[in-house]
Amino acid sequence: MKKPPAKPTKPRRKKYMQQHTAKDIRYGQKAVPQIATGAGGVALADLDRVANFLEQAFVEIDTLLDPNTRNPHLHMILHLLRGHIEGRLVSASSMVSAAGVPYATAVRKLADIQANGLVEQRPRTKTGKSFSLHPSALLLTQFQQLADRIDRIASTTLGESPQTRAKQDYFFGGSYVPGQSTIPPLAVRQRPLKLAGGLRILVHVDPTFMVMDNLKRQFDQIVGTNIHQRAFSIDRLREEALRNADRKKSSYDLIAVDLPWIGEFIDKGVIRPLPEVMDIDRLDPNDFHTAGWRAAHWGGVPCGVPSQTTPELMFFRKDWFAQAGLNPPATIEDVITAARHFHDPQNGNYGIAWNAARGTALGHTFMMTCAAFGQPIIDLPPRAGGFDTDILARGGFRPMFDTPQARAAAEYLLELLQYSPPDILSMSWYERVRPYAAGKVAMAYGYTLLAPYFELDETCSAHGNTGYLPHPHGRDGGAIAPVGGYAFCIPSNLAEERVPEAVEALVTFTSPGAQKLYVQNGSRTSPRYSVAADPEVRRLSPIFDAVDQMSWRDELQFWPRPPIPQISDIVQICGHELHDMLRGIATPADALARVQARTEDLMRHTKH
Repeated sequence: MKKPPAKPTKPRRKKYMQQHTAKDIRYGQKAVPQIATGAGGVALADLDRVANFLEQAFVEIDTLLDPNTRNPHLHMILHLLRGHIEGRLVSASSMVSAAGVPYATAVRKLADIQANGLVEQRPRTKTGKSFSLHPSALLLTQFQQLADRIDRIASTTLGESPQTRAKQDYFFGGSYVPGQSTIPPLAVRQRPLKLAGGLRILVHVDPTFMVMDNLKRQFDQIVGTNIHQRAFSIDRLREEALRNADRKKSSYDLIAVDLPWIGEFIDKGVIRPLPEVMDIDRLDPNDFHTAGWRAAHWGGVPCGVPSQTTPELMFFRKDWFAQAGLNPPATIEDVITAARHFHDPQNGNYGIAWNAARGTALGHTFMMTCAAFGQPIIDLPPRAGGFDTDILARGGFRPMFDTPQARAAAEYLLELLQYSPPDILSMSWYERVRPYAAGKVAMAYGYTLLAPYFELDETCSAHGNTGYLPHPHGRDGGAIAPVGGYAFCIPSNLAEERVPEAVEALVTFTSPGAQKLYVQNGSRTSPRYSVAADPEVRRLSPIFDAVDQMSWRDELQFWPRPPIPQISDIVQICGHELHDMLRGIATPADALARVQARTEDLMRHTKH
């Protein structure tokens, strides 16, 4: 008797991208958004859709037409692809069963498929007698081409929906630049990682890393071992990374490091410089956004690989500005004018949302606001396009909080306070985007990684109505987009026998194929030029083209938050003293004088 088709295994948890309304899920003490799925935003979307179409079509053909000859090659290939998409292991026996022909015939047909290089065989045991089967890179590339062709054939012969027509117009119109190539789906590693207890990763609790968690089953298959991911809020992430460095052996194979921490973590021996453990050319360094790649260096040496490059931008409501006859806010004066115009608290509408919560959130905001007025927080020498960050490892810098530019930045934040929501003084990373997404705020400072809040939720007022700009600048400043994000790093105390496999995981997770998969599942960050240039990625969101253009104009900069060893303490000093200013306890002059004195004392008593 023919075996019934294997049922897909149930997901281990409710899928992160499956909801149609934005909700919160909690990891530790920090809430993160549960993002709605957008068009084309599921894993291996095109392959999944076309494979499902072909399966259903052939079921109808096989059952309704008689006589009929079954196509065992295609049925086995579809079964193999379905397993890859769903994160299920596929065996030779299940392939033979899926063929739908006599056993001996199916075995011969499977051999044909293998002989043509369409299947990767991976050992499941040390003896190699038991193995699993996976689609090869060749099969994934060929099937992706088939998926594109079936889309075109279906749209031209059977008609198309307005959504499909818009998608086609965008792809074949001005968005498609000759020479842009489509990155093929991520194939499994031919040799599975051999790590006792599986691969252990420490990450930040944000939408991009939660996408990775949602794709756990796929990545388990791709790397060939179980992945254990721990996620913390930003302050707890740093604390855990520092605690881990004090252990005899690292509890993690990879840790996600906020870019401003690079200098501190090298100085304290938390992470290893990459040239000690790998050939850097394997990463294709020229493919990374320049600012993100350079921000992961210390003393001219790469110390991590960007896993997400997410500049902080100005989000603004294009429809509101158009109706009001206002130009997009390019300068500080434009921001104040627009915020004043749209501020209507009696009707629940506010001019602008930003990070004003005490501590880390406000500290980062003030540093980036100083940059908008043309000044870094330490006395870096100017150079073309910004300031010289190649000398950061030398140390000996003087803080710059007693300057006219810093005073102007502080007064700008005080002015913004007048046109902000009533809970602004407790508003931080996620809280500032929520009212913007809900249509209560005209403008918001926000990282691109937070854009899924409204880009993937069609019920949001801001959905499809958001423009993206670099930070509006003051008189002495220029247009910049301060670069944020995380780099994957190798812990210094990782057991030596685990280092080579951790490096292989590092290469896989930061590869173009992996980065594209994150984007297809809702991420709005990409550290690589090739991913941002992929036609399938570009049509998912205008944010990739906007960031790409900023990068080419040299507006992506990491000097606003220089990764010196004292940066975390300076963030806290700014975030506490400036919060007292916003509360009216201190004047701008007094708050900045305390920041200057405390940071001078800090830098005088530290190594660098």
